[in-house]
Amino acid sequence: MPPVRSRRSGRATLTALAALVLVATAACTTDGQGSDPDPDQVDAVEPPELGACRDLVPDDVAQPTNATTTVDCGESHTAETYKVGNLPPELEEVEYDSRSLGAWAYRTCSTAFEEFLGADESVVMRAGVSWAWFRPSEAAWEDGARWYRCDIVGGGATSEEYVELPETAQGLLVGAQPEDRWMICADGADVNDSPRVPCSEPHTWRAVTTVRLGDDTTEYPGDQVVEVRSRDFCSESVSAWLGYPLDYDFGYTWFGEGQWSAGNRRSICWAKTEL
Repeated sequence: MPPVRSRRSGRATLTALAALVLVATAACTTDGQGSDPDPDQVDAVEPPELGACRDLVPDDVAQPTNATTTVDCGESHTAETYKVGNLPPELEEVEYDSRSLGAWAYRTCSTAFEEFLGADESVVMRAGVSWAWFRPSEAAWEDGARWYRCDIVGGGATSEEYVELPETAQGLLVGAQPEDRWMICADGADVNDSPRVPCSEPHTWRAVTTVRLGDDTTEYPGDQVVEVRSRDFCSESVSAWLGYPLDYDFGYTWFGEGQWSAGNRRSICWAKTEL
């Protein structure tokens, strides 16, 4: 094996998978149901509209429910609803903030997210868009509402502001090489501490592959095992992606037990490569 210089990245928080760090001014939220709420959507019992677009901000996504006013998808927007429905019967009686509800939403929204974007899990994890899910308000829940809503948003977990999406994001990542403006890179000396930027902007690191560390039935093997497996795989994978150079830098981002329990089984591999 050729010698390598390793730059490691530690455990990260994953909301869907990628992040764009931009300058932002966050909008205010009202009663925890989103910025610029539509009175007709507040405490709504009926499921939301599929395909609706909204101008969401990160503070909106931090809330369990959302009633932000919809906008015409031909106008500026940062979010699009790509899946809605009612919870399955086995979840109708769970608590509002049940862990099992969150795990079910992760599986449901992430699978639909890949189908909507036209990409597999590895590509989606390296994209500069992510998803958020919403449930009814607590008042609507008490009234019997059991719907869910999955939205694609133009950013990720560390975004200070979301970017504008196209009229529809369906098929956004179709093809062997999606557009760089929708893929995630990092600009800085170390993967872990570097701000995430679109790969169309100057950068020093690119997320190039992912490694799957277990299937849906695999129990969490522990932090040390996850980190070591991520490091070893990413060393080989990045070397191959770069064409087996004698000297190269690589990084890896792994996720802890909380994200494993939610359904994520992958770590991300980064290659040192300047634009």
